Amino acid sequence: MARPSQGIDEALLRSGRELFAASGCDRLSLRVLAEHAGVNVGMFHYHFKSKDNFLRTLLQQMYEEGFALLSLEAAQPGQALERLRLALRALGRFLREHRPFVSRVWSDAAMGQSVAREFVRANAPRHLGLLLGLMAQAEADGDLRAMPPLQRFVFVMGAVAAPMFIAPVVADIGIAGTLSGHALGAQVLSDAAIDTRVDMALDALRPPVAPERRVRKGARHA
Repeated sequence: MARPSQGIDEALLRSGRELFAASGCDRLSLRVLAEHAGVNVGMFHYHFKSKDNFLRTLLQQMYEEGFALLSLEAAQPGQALERLRLALRALGRFLREHRPFVSRVWSDAAMGQSVAREFVRANAPRHLGLLLGLMAQAEADGDLRAMPPLQRFVFVMGAVAAPMFIAPVVADIGIAGTLSGHALGAQVLSDAAIDTRVDMALDALRPPVAPERRVRKGARHA
């Protein structure tokens, strides 16, 4: 027979997702969380024992969803470059959908919050390793230029991920009118905008064309 409290843990985690971005780890109130989920605080302690355990579960649950999307695209058939392209597109969409949550995790970690720092240290190597591995394979295939792996990774993340966090803040502050409303969605946050930035970043990392090849190509069009 199912225990009477079945489903309460999921309800608390759903509420945690909604409340976390505004509160962060330290300011998340168990009373407010329980009220939001429609349960009593005693049931929170029954399921999670402590606030830190709840936060670990909440952060890990969110991460596993994103990593599953990334891994699915990385495992598609085809050359490493195309699998990298698909993985980066999936990453961009995930960050768009969960930007406030992700921003809060990184902010808490940067401020030294112990659960957030523990979470980032444990999980960042997973997606970093997956993407770096695809980039290294694409380089070995001759589809990306040879360069220091972290330099390449930071360049790509600057094109794919950074606009998700920077552009909305700029629009909120009100210092760039063209990044408000429809324009922000169409030019920065839409699927098409994400795909365009991914393609531009990967095109910029293509191996340079040999001078003699450029000359022959130009001669054919003369």
